[in-house]
Amino acid sequence: MDKDKSKNTEYSWERVQKKLYSMVSIGVVDNKLNQGYDILSTLALIINIAAAFLSTFESIRAEHGQLLNMIEAITVFFFAIDYALRVLTASQQFRGCSEGEAIRKYVLSGYGIIDLLSFLPYYLPAFFPAGAAVFRMFRVIRIFRLFRINAYSDSLTLIGNVLTSKRTQILASVFIILLLILASSLCMYSVEHEAQPEVFENAFSAIWWATSTLLTVGYGDIYPITVLGQILGIVITFLGVGLVAIPTGIISAGFVEEYQKATRLADIEEQADIHFIEFVIKDNDSWAGKQVKDVGVPHNTLIAIIMRGKETIIPRGDVTILPGDKLILCAEPAGDGVLEHVKEVSLRKNHPWNGQRIMDLDISRQTFVVMVDRAGKMMIPTGDMELLEGDRVLVFTKENINKYLRQYGF
Repeated sequence: MDKDKSKNTEYSWERVQKKLYSMVSIGVVDNKLNQGYDILSTLALIINIAAAFLSTFESIRAEHGQLLNMIEAITVFFFAIDYALRVLTASQQFRGCSEGEAIRKYVLSGYGIIDLLSFLPYYLPAFFPAGAAVFRMFRVIRIFRLFRINAYSDSLTLIGNVLTSKRTQILASVFIILLLILASSLCMYSVEHEAQPEVFENAFSAIWWATSTLLTVGYGDIYPITVLGQILGIVITFLGVGLVAIPTGIISAGFVEEYQKATRLADIEEQADIHFIEFVIKDNDSWAGKQVKDVGVPHNTLIAIIMRGKETIIPRGDVTILPGDKLILCAEPAGDGVLEHVKEVSLRKNHPWNGQRIMDLDISRQTFVVMVDRAGKMMIPTGDMELLEGDRVLVFTKENINKYLRQYGF
């Protein structure tokens, strides 16, 4: 009895975790609660950043300082709650790991560190008053929470993909730039130190000149006065223009490759003529909780992708399908001619089928309604279903289909 009670409690907690994880996961908007939480978290971050920006104006701070402090306190408290919820649901993000291992992975991840620093520096001065100025500086890190909105934007995702795929080339170009800065600074220090020792006092002063010259047009606060130094400065300036163009070219090429890859995948899909079906698993669906290998998928049909929140999972046999997962199925299309007599009827304002039940339609007995598309939702027709304005109705004639099947020996 105790074992059953413990098992039921564990199952109930797991269901709560799943719902909480769906709620805090950006981009999962399958119900109003999840969508509302996304909007709330985004607004809290934007309002917090706006309040921090406005507080830098002395006149605004003098007049509305108390309101700005209240806004910061409320939004930071929301960040703390958000962090706690993400820790509690870490096992749903890192499936297959123990509770402690999942929490460790989240806490040490990039997003986990950003989430922690979004609220922790606000409360630390209460325990360490001496470090208040340093802790305030760390609050700026919360702006990086904005990167979570990439779940809504393919453009931001594309930028991340480019930087990830080209990270080796970008790091190599940055390394070359750093070497050139170091070499340029040492050369300029050797040439200019004797002429103006107070300006090129040491190698670091020359590094400042080399950096501002290579990466910008220079600030004019430090410049060579000797002929050899000026000639060297001209050469370094030309080299800097070329070197700065290297990472720019790498990133541009990465964008072109990502675009071509997306176009190529679309072409492959069109040439292969594969049909994809997308649906979301609900709690009461028969596939929920089953492994992929145990799911009875029809012949010539396979599960191509499982999308779980922001994670894309390859559907291997031991992968468990969970409620909330979005499954992408692919299947072979019907042969040429099979759908030749399948028609789509769009019910406009004055269409005679509007308001009629399917069983009452004035159509041939050999004609059947296959499916009804109502506001993007595919519905299986029944005799009592009432057709509405805006419905898209698929119908086919049984006689013509039978002729096709006999022609090809089916």
